[in-house]
Amino acid sequence: MKLYNIKDRNEQVNFIQATKQGLGSKQGLFFPVDLPEFNSDKINNILKMNFIDRSYEILSAYIGNEIPVNTLTNCIKNAFSFPVSIKYIDNNIYCMELFHGPTLAFKDFGGRFLAQILSHFIDDEQITILTATSGDTGAAISHAFHGIKNIRVVILYPKNKITLLQEKLFCTIGGNIETLAIKGDFDTCQLLVKMAFNDISLKKSLSLNSANSINISRLLAQICYYFEAVAHLPKKIRDNLVISVPSGNFGNLTAGFLAKSLGLPVKRFIAATNINDTVPRFLENNIWKPKETISTISNAMDVSKPNNWPRIEELFYRKSWQLKDLAYGSVSDETTKLSINALSKLGYISEPHATIAWHLLRSNLKNSEHGIFLGTAHPAKFQEIIEEITGKKIVLPSQLIKYIKLPILSHEIKPKFNALREFLLQ
Repeated sequence: MKLYNIKDRNEQVNFIQATKQGLGSKQGLFFPVDLPEFNSDKINNILKMNFIDRSYEILSAYIGNEIPVNTLTNCIKNAFSFPVSIKYIDNNIYCMELFHGPTLAFKDFGGRFLAQILSHFIDDEQITILTATSGDTGAAISHAFHGIKNIRVVILYPKNKITLLQEKLFCTIGGNIETLAIKGDFDTCQLLVKMAFNDISLKKSLSLNSANSINISRLLAQICYYFEAVAHLPKKIRDNLVISVPSGNFGNLTAGFLAKSLGLPVKRFIAATNINDTVPRFLENNIWKPKETISTISNAMDVSKPNNWPRIEELFYRKSWQLKDLAYGSVSDETTKLSINALSKLGYISEPHATIAWHLLRSNLKNSEHGIFLGTAHPAKFQEIIEEITGKKIVLPSQLIKYIKLPILSHEIKPKFNALREFLLQ
C-alpha cells in the first residue's frame, strides 16, 4: 500500500511507515494512492461474511501484501473482539451501537487496531505516542497500548471539559500511560501536539507518533463497522440508506466515505455537529472560518478545527463527488437535551453525541429512506447528564465501576509548548 502526503504529494510511504510516522511533512495527512473499489458481486459476498473475515477483505484491499495474511488476520481478531449492535428505534431509523468495547466508545476499534499493528512492527524501537483527546480517544488509546513494550503514551486533554467518568477511564491506569490536564479546550491540546510534531529534534529523539484519527491505521479500521451495519440490515432497504455521523474531528465521517468509495451502498451521509459548526458553515457559504471553541454537553465534538476535513475534500476531489451533496446540521445543547428526552420516551437511552445524529437524521430522512445514526459512546459515560434529563437511573457497566474509585494520576501543565516539551524530555 502506498500513501501520499496531502500537503506534499512527492512524499510517499507504505502503510507500516505511515502508521509509525503518523503525519507527513508540513503536518500533512497520509492518503491512499490507490482507492480500491469492489463490484456489486464482491459487495454482496462480503456482506454475507462474519465481521472478522469481512474486515480482512476490506483492510487487505488497502494494505495489499505488505502484511502477511496470518499477521493481519490476528491483528483484526485481537482488535475487533467485541460486537457491533444494530438497534431499531422508530420510523425506519436504526442505531449502530459502537460502544460495546472495553472503553465503551467507537474509538476502541481504531485504537486497538493501531496498537496491534505497532506492536507487531516496531521491533526494538522506543516510540512515544503523543495524542490529544476530547474524551473517548484517551480511554481507547490508553487501554489499547497499556503494557505494550517499548511504547510510551502521553495523552493531553482539556481540564474540566470531559466528564469525570471519561477521565477516570484513562487517567487512572499509570505504567506506560501518562496523562496531561491542559487548561484550555481540545483545540489547544491539538495545537500543542502539532507543535511537538513540528519540532524536528524532539520528534526524532522521542520517535513521536500520534494515535488520533489522523493516523491511517485508525482511520482504515473504522471503515469496517460501516459494512457490518449494512450487513445487519434487510437487503431490500440497503439501496436507500442514509447514515448520520456525529462529527468532531471528522475521522468517523471520513471512514464512512471511504466505505462508500469501496462500494458500500450508502445513498448519502449527514455530517452532524453541535454548535461548534465550522464545517456546516463552510458547506453553507464556502468560507472556512473556525470560531473559538464552545464547551457543550457533547464534549467530544467540541472541535473548531477538525483535522480530518482535508481527507474528505481530497476524497471528494479524487472521486469527482460534490460537497453540495453532503447533508449537514448543527444542534444546540437545548435541542440536544430535548432530543435525549424524546429518545427516552421511545424507549431508547442515548448520550448527547448520538442524539445529535439522531435528531438531524430524523429531520432529514425521506419517506422512502431508511436511516442509521452512530451510537459512539455508552450513555453511562454521561451518567449525570442523562439522569438529570430523563429522570431515569443509569446503571454503570463493569468497565466503569472498576475505575471509578481509583485516583486520577494526571499531571497539570500550562498550555505552553515549552511546558509540554520539558515534560516529554524528562
